[in-house]
Amino acid sequence: MASPTIAANAYASAARMLDNASAAKPTDTGGLSFGDMLKEAVGGVLDAGRKSDAQTVAMASGKSNVMDVVTAVAETDVAVSTLVSVRDKVIAAYEDIMKMAI
Repeated sequence: MASPTIAANAYASAARMLDNASAAKPTDTGGLSFGDMLKEAVGGVLDAGRKSDAQTVAMASGKSNVMDVVTAVAETDVAVSTLVSVRDKVIAAYEDIMKMAI
């Protein structure tokens, strides 16, 4: 179960991703392309996974405590769940477009 701290960290991570996406190269229309935004989101999930792995290895070697590992794993879980939800919405939108009459 997600705690308020984990939710706040997930919100902060999402805000940082959007800030980083805004700072990335703009397209011709002045905004960030969907592909670039998606790349940033996947990169954020990968970074969370790497952090979780690093915390797990640190705990196994005695350099970290269990709470840090649990927090890192929970943040990764939130990031993956968010990415899966976005993926599901994109697939649903694609299916709706494919159902439209031409």
